[in-house]
Amino acid sequence: MSEKIKKNILLSVAIGGALYLALTIYADFDKVLMVFSRFNWYLFPLLLALSFTNYIMRFVKWHYYLGLLKIKVGIGDSFSIFMSGLVMSVTPGKMGELLKSYLLKQIKNEPISKTAPIIFAERVTDFISLVMLAIVGAYSFDYGKPIIISVGVFFIGTVVLISQRNFVHKLLEFCKKVPFLDKNSDKLYNAYESAYIMLTFVPLLKMVVISLFSWFFECLGYYIILYNFGVHIEPLRSSFFYAFGTIVGAISMLPGGLGVTEGSLTFLVQRLGYAKDIAIASTFLIRIVTLWFAVLVGIISVTLFQRRYGKILTETIE
Repeated sequence: MSEKIKKNILLSVAIGGALYLALTIYADFDKVLMVFSRFNWYLFPLLLALSFTNYIMRFVKWHYYLGLLKIKVGIGDSFSIFMSGLVMSVTPGKMGELLKSYLLKQIKNEPISKTAPIIFAERVTDFISLVMLAIVGAYSFDYGKPIIISVGVFFIGTVVLISQRNFVHKLLEFCKKVPFLDKNSDKLYNAYESAYIMLTFVPLLKMVVISLFSWFFECLGYYIILYNFGVHIEPLRSSFFYAFGTIVGAISMLPGGLGVTEGSLTFLVQRLGYAKDIAIASTFLIRIVTLWFAVLVGIISVTLFQRRYGKILTETIE
């Protein structure tokens, strides 16, 4: 594993550790431990399985996009690359998953300008699906509507802009008049063409539907956690909590949404009148089985990738 990746992981673990320490002090460490002792730990494998199902469905999106861009990669290699990208889940907005483009360049020599927009398309479809999961709850429970609507408008507006091919081509032509941008005009054009292909209506609709199902599995995991901590709320509300926390964490551009996502989930549960030790314990557990489990899967996948293909060459930017 490259030193850059190791430093990223260690820094995120340090930030996460400090954050969780602060939360346990806030809630009283002994009370948090007592709450954890009441949890049915036989459910833990189920929670991991639900999260892994989310990763599998997101892999389906990744492999679909490769096919859409006519990039021929065996399903085994494609799966290895996608799962390796999870190690960068603790980067701002998960954009560190650009690592997947480096790995594709390393084994298939595909231009990064062609494949990097896949990560962008993944995030767009993720956000749109999360907004769809959250919007009903935002209106039903009268909370977070401005944030949810703003994020939805931004990403739908981005898709609409990308669909205006003539306008964007003129914009790219204008960019050639700027010396720095002119040097990279071919890469910008390649990146735009990839994004345009992936975000046309039919591929967009298909991948948003898959995203809805994939994120629902993690929302279901959160519902199970809350229920077993004695927080008896309807699935709609727990899905809203999880989707909202994930959205605000992502737009904060903090690594893995650390602090913002945890704070949002904890606050929303406490807002219902539940004790802070229950709110914090449930937040800890959902983040362990989603964010930190993803990082662990990524570490294992990167290790296996390097055994097969050698050290990751992150300096191979075209």
